[in-house]
Amino acid sequence: MADGPGYPPFDCAPGMKLAAHERVAAIQHEHLCHRLDQLEELIARLERRLWLAVYGVAAAIVGQLFQSILVATP
Repeated sequence: MADGPGYPPFDCAPGMKLAAHERVAAIQHEHLCHRLDQLEELIARLERRLWLAVYGVAAAIVGQLFQSILVATP
């Protein structure tokens, strides 16, 4: 009579809800860590590009400086 007419017994304890919530939280944490790793890699590539641009601008300025010095000296 506890199982009802023709229904199989099932587990529905608060502990099972907690275990399911812990699994979902672990999956979300893993996904978040993966996404953070991707963002760190993206930021590192962007930083390399920015330094390359800074060095390129500095080289152009130094090149123009030397060119103006060479033109000014007889």
